[in-house]
Amino acid sequence: MIVGLTQIRGVGYMFANTILNVLKINPNQRIGNLSPEQVNSIESIIKNPSASNFPSWFLNRRKDVETGEDKHLLTSDIAFTVRNDVEREKTSGSWRGYRHMFGLKVRGQRTRCTGRKGGAVGVAKGGKVMPTREGAGAPAAGAEGAPAAGAEGAPAAGAEGAPAAGAEGTAKTKESSGKKEAPAADKKK
Repeated sequence: MIVGLTQIRGVGYMFANTILNVLKINPNQRIGNLSPEQVNSIESIIKNPSASNFPSWFLNRRKDVETGEDKHLLTSDIAFTVRNDVEREKTSGSWRGYRHMFGLKVRGQRTRCTGRKGGAVGVAKGGKVMPTREGAGAPAAGAEGAPAAGAEGAPAAGAEGAPAAGAEGTAKTKESSGKKEAPAADKKK
């Protein structure tokens, strides 16, 4: 019985338990075993709980803004009423209305580290560099009759006493890189 009644939006576990206690219905019995009189009494107490011996502090809409009476809202009336309350606060310009407008916490919660929305802002993680295609820019291996380095028939580095084409270039880059690092070291001091 209790689980079946809590499937109704607006009826919680304690509310369902209190309904069954007021009507003296066994909470462990199945809903299919109820008599038509019991079903009608449950419906009437859910629709108007303040008419019976039901405590008013169980109701979910006490001292309604428009009417001033105690109500218990069910199903789609809950969402409709909450939406109207938020819109009323926004139009009145209250502090809570401003918090609702900007999507911030309304009830005094901390906002320093929680309640963040949107994606993370920061440095994007770098991706891999795509390899160059052979046909773009540089001639392909074996083009114009010049064999590529390391291909068959091409002299290897240091073969026959002749240095490879890139050997002199690497020595120059080491010297130039040493010159570039020296001013950087001076700046740190």
